[in-house]
Amino acid sequence: MKITRPKSKQPIPAHAKKVFQGEIFDVWEWPQKMYDGTIKTFEKIKRPDTARIIPITSDGKIILAKESQPGQKASFGAIGGRIDKNEKPLQAAKRELLEETGYSAKEWILFGAIRPVVKMEWIIYYFIAKDCKKIDKQHLEGGEKIKLLYVRFTEFLDIILKQDEDTYLKTALLEAKLDPKKMQALKRLFGLK
Repeated sequence: MKITRPKSKQPIPAHAKKVFQGEIFDVWEWPQKMYDGTIKTFEKIKRPDTARIIPITSDGKIILAKESQPGQKASFGAIGGRIDKNEKPLQAAKRELLEETGYSAKEWILFGAIRPVVKMEWIIYYFIAKDCKKIDKQHLEGGEKIKLLYVRFTEFLDIILKQDEDTYLKTALLEAKLDPKKMQALKRLFGLK
């Protein structure tokens, strides 16, 4: 599977300097010439890319995660997490699926890849994992609580559309709800008729 990185609308220039390095976020700054000839300091945040997975079991159920982490309200959504250094997006998706659910998939489809914020170097890769089978137990990090929910396609639509996050996925699902051709294409992608 060929995965193309979406281009940044404001790449960090080669002369930028890292002014802060955190656990997740780094801050870069550089002098930027303005249209009037003045110089201003521009900043951009950089963080590891993310893999998000929509797993579908061999009997057609979609697995969602009710995830809570310290300091956050629990919410339902796609499986996923950070892509480790030197890890490819699909490798990370497979690892995250196994760690967070104990499932493995026979077929992987790239659903999309986006840069959700212009002022942040960050890509979210969305995968559909088909024909998932349980092969292990969950192996969660110390700051994760994940309860799995197995739903049919219509329930999946309803749950994701009610969430406050994951605007890319919500937008794709809303477009499908409004356009019968897009809904048919989405159902085919999910292995439904």
